[in-house]
Amino acid sequence: MRPDEESPAVSRISLDAVAAAVVDRKGIVVRWSSAAESLLGRGPEDVCGRSLRRLLVRPLPPAYGPGGGGAGRDDPGSGVAGLRHSSGRTVEVAYRVVPLKGADEYLLTAVPTADAVEREQALALMRSLFSQTRLGVGLHDTDLNVVRTNITPEMFGGRPLPVGSRLGDVVDAEDAEAVESVLREVLETGVPAVRSTHLIRAPHPSGRRWVMSLTAFRLLDRSGRPGGVAVAVNDTTAEEKLRQQIDLLHTSAARIGSSLDVAETAQELADVVVPELGDLVSVDLSESVLSGEEPPLVLGGGRQHLARVAVATAGGGWQAGLLGPGESYPPLPDSHELRGIQEGGTLLASRDAVIGALGGDHRLARLLVPDRAHSVLVAVLRARGRSLGSVSVWRTERRPEPFEDSDRLLLAEIASRAALGVDNARRYTHEHRAAVALQEQLLPQPVTDLPAVETAGTYRPAEGEMSISGDWFDVIPLPSSRVALVIGDVIGHGLPATATMGRLRTAIQAFGGMELPPEEVLTQVDDLVQRLAAEAPPGRRDVVGATCLYALYDPVSGLCTFASAGQPPPVLVRPGGGAEFLDVAPGPPLGVGGVPFESVTVRLEPGTVLALYTDGLFGLEHFDVERALTRIKRRLDTTCRPESALEEVGRSLLADFGDEPPQDDLAVLLARTRTLSSRSVASWEFPAGPASVAVARAAAMRQLAAWGLDDLSLTTELVVSELVTNAVRHAGGPVGLRLIRENVLICEVTDPSNTQPRLLRATDLDEGGRGLFIVANCTTRWGSRYGRSGKTIWTEQPFFSRSESDDPAMVPLAG
Repeated sequence: MRPDEESPAVSRISLDAVAAAVVDRKGIVVRWSSAAESLLGRGPEDVCGRSLRRLLVRPLPPAYGPGGGGAGRDDPGSGVAGLRHSSGRTVEVAYRVVPLKGADEYLLTAVPTADAVEREQALALMRSLFSQTRLGVGLHDTDLNVVRTNITPEMFGGRPLPVGSRLGDVVDAEDAEAVESVLREVLETGVPAVRSTHLIRAPHPSGRRWVMSLTAFRLLDRSGRPGGVAVAVNDTTAEEKLRQQIDLLHTSAARIGSSLDVAETAQELADVVVPELGDLVSVDLSESVLSGEEPPLVLGGGRQHLARVAVATAGGGWQAGLLGPGESYPPLPDSHELRGIQEGGTLLASRDAVIGALGGDHRLARLLVPDRAHSVLVAVLRARGRSLGSVSVWRTERRPEPFEDSDRLLLAEIASRAALGVDNARRYTHEHRAAVALQEQLLPQPVTDLPAVETAGTYRPAEGEMSISGDWFDVIPLPSSRVALVIGDVIGHGLPATATMGRLRTAIQAFGGMELPPEEVLTQVDDLVQRLAAEAPPGRRDVVGATCLYALYDPVSGLCTFASAGQPPPVLVRPGGGAEFLDVAPGPPLGVGGVPFESVTVRLEPGTVLALYTDGLFGLEHFDVERALTRIKRRLDTTCRPESALEEVGRSLLADFGDEPPQDDLAVLLARTRTLSSRSVASWEFPAGPASVAVARAAAMRQLAAWGLDDLSLTTELVVSELVTNAVRHAGGPVGLRLIRENVLICEVTDPSNTQPRLLRATDLDEGGRGLFIVANCTTRWGSRYGRSGKTIWTEQPFFSRSESDDPAMVPLAG
């Protein structure tokens, strides 16, 4: 329906409430309208033919028309009057008198005073609204056609909005439908739409976009029926863009840098920027940054030592042919734009400008410039005065509007914050790799093969917030074919924990070499940790400590003694049996002090597998100890078989971690026990008398002959003679002698004294003091260890030749 066809309805809506009467020059009412009848409750039969004065509460001034108490005037008049209602009440009206041409009569119109004021205010409001130049106002009929509007092409820079048109005639059809759906809802429900935000796009190729804030409310006629919709819109494009930029800054601060991995941090940056700033983004970093090193200072063309680390797109996968993640940059030509970026600048350039900066090299253009891209923003990732890399954001035909200077400033701010995250990740990578390298240097070989045990150790460093810590394992060969097995976990993370681990491992090796019992080794190390804590800075004293388990295994007796300082219980898998936890009193962690450590001794059959581990293995069960121990036992039950390689068993314990680093460092040490054959051990006991020396020598010589070790007879005879003589002379009896044939010949002499043997250099006039000196020169190693009563002095001699015969039985002591 056209606006001119609406005019009668509009007039009826506007004039139905106007009372009208025709009076002659004498003030006699000639005609009386129905609106006047409704206004005063008086019909034409009560008024027509009578003077208008009888209806006035007070006389009108003579100047304001007929019936006012004087002669009428030809000029029209207007004013306010009080009229008598048929009920007797007074009706205040605003009136206007208009002379009728060609007749000696006047047209008198009147409305209630309140209606007149309202109409005047409404007209003033409408005139004010439709005169606005920054606020768009429109009236739409029930079909959403434009009835009246002040929107011109100059107001928002778009197409004009003529009367009778629809929104779809001037803006994108999809956007128009979105707005009209809001207007239809307002028209149907009567609920206003307040500040509804809409994206408006021009339908022509320029693709200009606006963000409009729309407020709409329903119009009602005098009967209360919906008559249309009033709409007010204003352009909030700039405000919306600023809000989006602020939101993007907040998002970048929250999301970038949550990881301590360089590549993940770069990907977080790429994911934040797309699609808010562009359609494609790439993050390129110096190759040295990826390895944790400082980036080189590069200026000019040539090889940039850059690698593409992260990419993101607004629609689909990465374009084929473009430089992809993990690929290195080719040499680049020198250009003003490249130097500007290297010096820390931000580049805003068109596609053609970029290709020009590449020297027109189409091969480089295909590698570095996306298809259908029209402009790019490049910002440098700069931290502590060094360029770590750059982030490049491209816009394609999907987003035809060019970058603005505000976009350049926004990307520079995001890149500045992201650079700190990348540099933190780089520094973490550097420290982590240094700590791992130090840890690996401090740990023993993962696999050992000793006469007492074969072992396989595994160490997995943590990453992320936990970082590397001080978990370690150790296998310490001891005299007499014995071996110490150690597992431990230092409190704290990073290089300080690794350094503490190295000191503790060295101390345990030293105390273990003194052949102290396991509980005494832990006591000595506990004292050391307390001293280390006292030496630490005040802020770090509470984090100097460790847990440790020390096991001492003797392959001759098959006995293994355990002592624990806060470590999880070891697991035993006996041949032909299932896994079982060994009940070892855990004891306090090292550094607590004041509580003695307890030991437990068990006999291990040959082929028993002993599993020691740190609590990092509990991470698979979120450090639920009971569930973790159940899982460890179940895994050892199913994988630990006599024929199973220990390396495979160790890998099975860690299989559930996959390639992901554990939440905490973990160390696992597996040992399969061996025992020496009884035919490789010979032992005797002698009384404390001078004759015992000769008997002991003779027994030792016969045993060496039986083992085919005659080439060691001379030195062994001297060793046995000197050690037994010293025991008989200074310690008393009984005196024990034991020979062990392993990869070396071990000679042990035991006596009941706890006196420490000392190596002396006797002078020419001394009658004694040369015994241990002779022993030291006849052997490669010697030492002593103490038991609950007495001591044992041991020596080692290497084999020079070996008999080809089978292993003969031990020769019994004669006489």
